[in-house]
Amino acid sequence: MALTVLGIETSCDETAAAVVRASGGVPEILSNIVLSQIEDHRAYGGVVPEIAARAHVTAIDAIIAQALGAAGIGFEELDAVAATAGPGLIGGLIVGLMTGKAIAAVHQLPFLAINHLEGHALSVRLTERVEYPYLLLLVSGGHCQLLRVDGPGAYRRYGTTIDDAAGEAFDKTAKLLGLGYPGGPALERAAERGQPAAYRFPRPLLGRPGADFSFAGLKTAVAQTVRGLGGSPSERQAADIAASFQAAIADCLIDRSRAAMHRFRAETGTLATFVVAGGVAANKVLRAQLAACARDEGFAFAVPPLHLCTDNAAMIAGAGIERLAAGLVDSLEVAARPRWPLDELRAGTGLRHPPGAKGPKA
Repeated sequence: MALTVLGIETSCDETAAAVVRASGGVPEILSNIVLSQIEDHRAYGGVVPEIAARAHVTAIDAIIAQALGAAGIGFEELDAVAATAGPGLIGGLIVGLMTGKAIAAVHQLPFLAINHLEGHALSVRLTERVEYPYLLLLVSGGHCQLLRVDGPGAYRRYGTTIDDAAGEAFDKTAKLLGLGYPGGPALERAAERGQPAAYRFPRPLLGRPGADFSFAGLKTAVAQTVRGLGGSPSERQAADIAASFQAAIADCLIDRSRAAMHRFRAETGTLATFVVAGGVAANKVLRAQLAACARDEGFAFAVPPLHLCTDNAAMIAGAGIERLAAGLVDSLEVAARPRWPLDELRAGTGLRHPPGAKGPKA
């Protein structure tokens, strides 16, 4: 039986809606509309939560109407509504979550509160037949994790960042170098013109047991290098720093991923597929080097297409379809969660520092 789900995503600075239909095999994305707020935040060099929330309120109704129109369907043809409930900026989450609940209530449809990270984790299955279990590197602006994915709602964390995420390190380094906003893509472009061996930056936790990440020391090393150049590196120096920084990130991701592959093989007795997802997975250099690592270890390699790596609503609808098929429907009483780890059973254990007021982040 075909299932058609409307997905809504408002966790950060994209207002997005999509319609996805599945009838066995790889789902079909009927529409995937994303309205970026980059220009709204460019002057501030980063996302301003209040501005983001107000922009979501202004745009959400039109974006949903556009998604339904592009899909050629009406509300009556939907089987469920899925909306991001966390983690993310609480103001934006509330906008999308309450809109999704209202649509579900009015049209008497099942409602699915989706973990934004699960959207990324399952996004590869929107375009490829990747079977469970698989090993996932989820790498984005706010998260950097290695997980075994056994199915919707079933995750085992192998490693996570003990301080900053890789995507955040990209953004902060780009800002230090004056490369513009958004930082990740700007730094990747600058790195294309630089020499990756020009600066020898640290590789935190490289070769250590386990699969955790750390990028705070790398960020500090970049900041010290920039200060040593008078705080305003030349275009040549900025390109070399960008390339050297990107090389350090790649080495860390590969080393930690390799450790996770060994653990995955020991636990499952199989090689399966190594999946890379999240916004940083759009970086072409990192994708190529991680693909080579997977091949060296005997794993298949899969990564979502570029438009599904960054935040979008198709991944929310896709995760909604998987949860709906598994009977994992949510109540309309569900609340937005600014922090929401995928592997909740292990998220609060082995922490290097105390969790915040909202609990552990990852």
